Amino acid sequence: MHQAPFRLPLFLPAQGATETEATLLEWKVAEGQRFVKGQVLAEVDSAKSVYDFEAPCDGVVVRLLCSAGETVSLSKPVMEIETSDLAMRDWIPPSAVASPLAAVAALPVAAAIAEPSKAVVMLGVGSYLPARVVTNAELVATCPGISPEYVYRVTGIQQRRWAAEDEKPSDMALRAAEDAIRKAGIPTTDIDAIILSTTTPDQAMPSTACILQERLNLHSVPAFDLNAACSGWLYGVSVARGMILSGMASCVLTVGVDLQSRLLDKNDQSAYFIFGDGAGAAIFAAGSVGHRVHQAILGADTRGLHMARREEPGYYIPNGHPIDPWIRLDGPALFRAAAEHFGDLIREALKRTGWEARQVRWIIPHQANSRIIRAAAKRAGIAAERFYMNLERVGNTSSASIPLALCEVEESLNPGDKLLLCSVGAGMTTAAVALEW
Repeated sequence: MHQAPFRLPLFLPAQGATETEATLLEWKVAEGQRFVKGQVLAEVDSAKSVYDFEAPCDGVVVRLLCSAGETVSLSKPVMEIETSDLAMRDWIPPSAVASPLAAVAALPVAAAIAEPSKAVVMLGVGSYLPARVVTNAELVATCPGISPEYVYRVTGIQQRRWAAEDEKPSDMALRAAEDAIRKAGIPTTDIDAIILSTTTPDQAMPSTACILQERLNLHSVPAFDLNAACSGWLYGVSVARGMILSGMASCVLTVGVDLQSRLLDKNDQSAYFIFGDGAGAAIFAAGSVGHRVHQAILGADTRGLHMARREEPGYYIPNGHPIDPWIRLDGPALFRAAAEHFGDLIREALKRTGWEARQVRWIIPHQANSRIIRAAAKRAGIAAERFYMNLERVGNTSSASIPLALCEVEESLNPGDKLLLCSVGAGMTTAAVALEW
């Protein structure tokens, strides 16, 4: 008995476990055309390779759902076919198992802290950048075959700041903290807790937060470091908010500082051109006068553990190091995962705040890489022009990047402007904070 034909969608297969999208380079078939099992339907480009998309059965092309040159999610069909192959009724699309980085609903994102009756506000934000400007031209001088224009094209960075030889992370943290305290208009003695986020502490112990506490001449207040990589400062903001709401503190200094210029392998082009040094800080307190913190969302996805890493602690390389001391990045996997998490995190943050994208004055992301940010904007469905970026001038400053960007943009803000701060970092950590100016 002849089997009646039926229709079903086809998806692009993934070539690697971390892939979430691919670019369809060329269709090899047209609508209405018959094809046979194993026939090449399209040529596809992924992070792993260029490959042929082959037909899983005999059939007829009903519709092509994307155009040549289009980058498509592996979770969305690229064509509709008609077939009489009964085996295809139970066919599981390759994309259904291709990506371990699913939508934010599947991510281990902690529940947002509910809107409290007690308000937490930011009183002031400060920053510090080292004096030394390092251009692409300076870096590529030791990299044959690499041009400054190429570095800018793939990273969005023209220059970055690197610390002086005698500067430590605590030095930069102090400068940023003093700037924040001055702009908050409070005496230093009002601070009753210090949270410092860094992956490059002065030393293993005591914490850099305690070193900063001594330099600020503060006594008998809690001070501690946290490490959430590039999401660290937003983690610190979230912890500060929780301490204030619980009554454990009333005025918290949060600092993000990283000194990474001494941790870069000149032979590793995936990381060498990206990182800069810097520090950012802010004062948070209970009250109604200031810039209100509305929401805080934190998460971490261990499936990103291998994508950005460093085995040796600290901010410099000791002599006779027995293990790999450098920052290492898995570029293609990190790019795709970061863009996906950024986009999903932005949508989730808007959902939880009840804000619409058009109401947000600026989305201020961690300044990772301009290509990642543009991809995240596309995934979130928000114009890239709404994302504030300064990495062209300062590079990727890790946990300092968001407060540094806030300091640049604050003079243009008006009371009531809505800001969405968001980050993805090694781990893979995720964080978002909604702030009303």
